[in-house]
Amino acid sequence: MTAHRSAAVHWMFGDQLGPHFTDPAGGGPPRDAPLLMIESRAVFARRRFHRAKAHLILSAMRHRAAELGDRVRYVKADTYRQGLRQAVGDRPVTVHHPTSRAALDFVRALPSVRVLPARGFLVTHDAFEHWADERTGTGGRLRQEDFYRWVRRSHDLLMEGDHPAGGRWNLDHDNREPPPRGATDLGVPAPYRPRESEIDDEVRADLDRWARDGDIEFVGEDGPRRFPATRREALAALRRFVDHRLPTFGAHEDAMLTGDPTMSHSLLSSSLNLGLLDPAECVERAQDRWRSGDAPLNSVEGFVRQVAGWREFVWHVYWYFDERYREGNALGHRAPLPDWFTELDPDGTDAHCLAHVLEQVRTTGWTHHIPRLMILGSHALQRGWEPGAVTDWFHRSFVDGYDWVMVPNVVGMSQFADGGRMTTKPYTSGGAYINRMSDLCGSCRFKPTVRVGPDACPFTAGYWNLLHRHRERFSRNARMSQAVRGLDRLSDLEALLEQERAR
Repeated sequence: MTAHRSAAVHWMFGDQLGPHFTDPAGGGPPRDAPLLMIESRAVFARRRFHRAKAHLILSAMRHRAAELGDRVRYVKADTYRQGLRQAVGDRPVTVHHPTSRAALDFVRALPSVRVLPARGFLVTHDAFEHWADERTGTGGRLRQEDFYRWVRRSHDLLMEGDHPAGGRWNLDHDNREPPPRGATDLGVPAPYRPRESEIDDEVRADLDRWARDGDIEFVGEDGPRRFPATRREALAALRRFVDHRLPTFGAHEDAMLTGDPTMSHSLLSSSLNLGLLDPAECVERAQDRWRSGDAPLNSVEGFVRQVAGWREFVWHVYWYFDERYREGNALGHRAPLPDWFTELDPDGTDAHCLAHVLEQVRTTGWTHHIPRLMILGSHALQRGWEPGAVTDWFHRSFVDGYDWVMVPNVVGMSQFADGGRMTTKPYTSGGAYINRMSDLCGSCRFKPTVRVGPDACPFTAGYWNLLHRHRERFSRNARMSQAVRGLDRLSDLEALLEQERAR
């Protein structure tokens, strides 16, 4: 760093790695501001992260430092505080709004640090607060669909004048097709895969040493890196998706195939969450493919909904609700996570779908949204596992998992632990849904239609057990009341409840 000693140093967190985090336009640091990156070992010591996640974060940080050259000082320290003291002393520091409450509280408590506006999202905090206050102030609830339509209008995304392209805002109905009958894969081009560099070798050697010394423990496997660690790689992954995989994304985005874990999904979430990609460029490139006739509207709308709808909504809900939101446990679930689950051990369960997804998480640190929600999250909900522990597990086990991502997604959507502040119903099902949307049930020892007995599907039995356990609450939910009434039609309910108590 060669700038004048009085110039403010701009500190880049490890998820603020793209060029938009050093761009002075819109309130960023001056173009000649000296830059600082701190690799804190304490971050990895606090939680038992997936080894592939630790590798990706460190690889991305070190690659970015190599790109920036003499402009950045890269400090390896035990803690952020130690790294700051070592690198800047009492010099003024700027930093873009961090992505976790703990990090924001930390930087705000430092007397020499000035927090700049958040980057990497389409909607500002102020704009979302104004939108949300208008609804909650009149007794309304925050709904992602309402927010998504507002973002579409305000950013002119998939619009034809004042109306949504194609006449409908929501094309989910077109995007819930089961996998093609008899198919083992979708037959689409493979996703982008990066090539490792010497930096990856160095990261892997450091992780090996940390684990060998007993300082830091990991879970899962660190095979060849599967996700981009540089802006160049992330742009290549984006091009690969919009050019070759986006056209087939929509119809089967909720489907699962044993032999095709990625289907037509973009695999861009880790690049977005590291700051290597900006959401605007992602949705605009997808929109361009629709306007040019190279991708159908249902596929493009499905992708735009994920990025401009759900991702933005989750980010802002995390900050809009207060810190107590993460402690929500409206259903009173207290059971601990079993060791086989925390260890990502697929041999801990006989349910083929659950074992298969756990194996994928163990080896890659990733699955797409339906295995996360309707297999992993649904199982946790049905078994009554403590939602805070489930949230932490998702945070640690996924390469794209961050506090702001997982608190709303798990507490609000997956575990219904907020009692409905974010979604209108629990997202769970019996085995029939998994059977319809995948080929995972065919080789399972359990039968998706069986509730009781040695062949009883744990998801089918677990679904009815969950409804019984919370019958009173769910009977007052307009979207759950019909399912609850179904309990009265079960002739084997008592046997099912006794079976689930033993399970």
